[in-house]
Amino acid sequence: MRRFVTLVVLLLFTIPFGISISGCSKKSVVVYCDGGDSGVQVGQITTITLQPRIYGVSLNYAQIGQINTPSATDCKGNSGSVNTFTYGTTDMTIADIVPSTGRLCAGTWNRNTGGGIPDFTTCNPTNKSGTAYITVSADGASSNPLPVFVHPQVTSVVLGSPTTDCTNDPTTNCCPLAAQATVTAPPYPGTSCLSQGVTGQLVARVFSGSGTSRQNISCLAGHLSYTPQDGSIVTIDENGVATAHAPGSTIISAFLSQAGSSAGFFSTCPPASIQLSLPNSSLTSVTVNQNNTQPITATVKDTNGVSLTGINLTYQSTTPTTIPAGSGSVTPIFPGAGAITALCQPPACNPSPINQIGLYGNGKPVASNPIAVTSPGTNSTVLYVASTQSQYIVPVDFTTTTQGAPVRLPYAPNSMVISQDGSTIYMGSTNELMVFNALGNALAREDTTVNGQVLAVSPDNNTLIISDPARQIIYLYGSAGAVQSTYGGVGTRAQFTPDSQTVYITAGNQLIVHSVFTGWTSIPLAITATDVTVTSPSVGAFFAGTTTTARGYCPVTTVTSTNGQTTTTNVYYPDAGVAGPKTDRVAATNDGLHVLGATSTPTATFIDLRVSIPTGACPPAGLQFPSTAVLTSVLPGATATSITEVVPTSDSAVAFVTYTGSGGVVPQYLPAANGAGALGNVKLSGTAAAPVKGVFSSDNTTFYVGTSGDNLVHILTRGTGGFQDGTAPIAPKLTDTNGNFVTPNLLVQRPRKATGG
Repeated sequence: MRRFVTLVVLLLFTIPFGISISGCSKKSVVVYCDGGDSGVQVGQITTITLQPRIYGVSLNYAQIGQINTPSATDCKGNSGSVNTFTYGTTDMTIADIVPSTGRLCAGTWNRNTGGGIPDFTTCNPTNKSGTAYITVSADGASSNPLPVFVHPQVTSVVLGSPTTDCTNDPTTNCCPLAAQATVTAPPYPGTSCLSQGVTGQLVARVFSGSGTSRQNISCLAGHLSYTPQDGSIVTIDENGVATAHAPGSTIISAFLSQAGSSAGFFSTCPPASIQLSLPNSSLTSVTVNQNNTQPITATVKDTNGVSLTGINLTYQSTTPTTIPAGSGSVTPIFPGAGAITALCQPPACNPSPINQIGLYGNGKPVASNPIAVTSPGTNSTVLYVASTQSQYIVPVDFTTTTQGAPVRLPYAPNSMVISQDGSTIYMGSTNELMVFNALGNALAREDTTVNGQVLAVSPDNNTLIISDPARQIIYLYGSAGAVQSTYGGVGTRAQFTPDSQTVYITAGNQLIVHSVFTGWTSIPLAITATDVTVTSPSVGAFFAGTTTTARGYCPVTTVTSTNGQTTTTNVYYPDAGVAGPKTDRVAATNDGLHVLGATSTPTATFIDLRVSIPTGACPPAGLQFPSTAVLTSVLPGATATSITEVVPTSDSAVAFVTYTGSGGVVPQYLPAANGAGALGNVKLSGTAAAPVKGVFSSDNTTFYVGTSGDNLVHILTRGTGGFQDGTAPIAPKLTDTNGNFVTPNLLVQRPRKATGG
């Protein structure tokens, strides 16, 4: 009985609990697309999309391709998964497809071939051109039709002007795809440039074959997509509409679905003018105190007169040590003077492919007018004195009026240059390159792999030009200690442009130029060039010789067109049409008005060439420098056996001539804004015979000059009456290997603040 009662109690508790659990079970809730209680369910595949749905696929005869993986969605646009897609074609004689994988054949796949050959492994060409449409289905849904364009093999795509005869000379604008979006941009003609912000529809011709068998298949090939090599010059949308951006030209590649081809070029119009000005002023000269920033405004217009924005201009200073140029401003760090110019300089600005330089003005530099900047005040100097006959270098700090102890060098230097930042002195020799730390007054490094003369150091302090006459090699040498490039020849003089992108090197009757943009160029000269000076602005260079000549930086361009492709050939650094008097050494003034020269034969003579340096875009026939000799006069008081240098001040107010010989004077020239200037001399004190090497202080108030006869460094100071030799000279006491005093004929300087630092 007790067992029965227990069983009843268990049943009473267990049955309701079990019923309760079964009542909590849930079923999946079905949601229908229309919100009702029947029809297509959410989650069920309703749409299958094949891409590129508008432009389709393009295949050469017998080419094998692959359909992109379809995307499947439900009625709400949610992605869905499909186990199996089935592919089909409207015409398997044009474009066949593997039903299970979507692998395409421009022809017909093999089927039931026998012999153990699997189906769908061989694409048999039918050589039938046309369009077939591919669809894919799954779970009761079908895709959009995807066009497949089959045609003879594409051998070239050429951008060009739109056709005037769509029947005999079709271009892509003759045969737009039926589903293509409407394009409203005018055709890009390919025979001119587009201004910044202007759009143009690219037009191309698609060819198969070559020579006499070449066939225009533009309307068979399907849709072309385009990609620029340089996206900063132009952007191109999916419809082939190009939007011009930065000046320059770039290669355009055309792509069919399964292949690519170089198609041609696109040109964004280059600057025609760059006008520098001071804000709220019509002046082109300004006085700026040290450490104060003066904004400079650049107005840039292209060849269509359109104002340009966002242009990558290079600002440069003729005296970067004291008055470095910023980007659209200048902030003097020492007293001095200089000229600021702006360049649109390839490849940073207005670039182009090598075979298109000069076409529509792309690939050529454009220069601005100069802005003259003066920073008032005086600074001190650290002078470094050496000689080609001595193994010593002597530092002299005029801040503390202390002549430092001579520092012994491994070898007697044959040349000496200082970096623009004043930190490093480079000295060449027949045995090695010697690198001297100018801040610590100690030898920092020796490099026995490069021998010869140091001809120049770039304004950005990164590159040296070294000429080894024994090996007859010119080195482009990195200041960090590695040879960057070499060229055969024996260089005698060299000068960089202020932006450090180009260096002109004289090598006898050859001009050797290295440009960041075009590399090395060697140009025969009609003279044996003995010196080079870069103009201000740096649009070319003058060369001393039996005739003073000049070369421009604008290449002379010849345009040719072959089979619809336009290319150019260029004569780089062409003759600028200057035929001045004989000079041995030359120097350009920073104001861009004078090229000053001197010669020792047949008599010691000074020459002032009044030059006109053109700015703006390169003219079609190359850049010329009109010049007139406004002064040709005997150097007063000097008996010169050779001219060693012409040294103008950075403010273009004074120039001195140094020489070997006798006379005991320093010839001095005061250039005039118009006509001939005043030629005279400064008498040297004591027994000095000739000034052989000189250097100005950065503030132009002092001229330090090493002299023969007394082996001293004389100090010419600038006063109200001009320069005078009224300060006690420096006695560096440089000695040769026999202990004899020698002439200090190597001098460099760096500025210091008058109170030290």
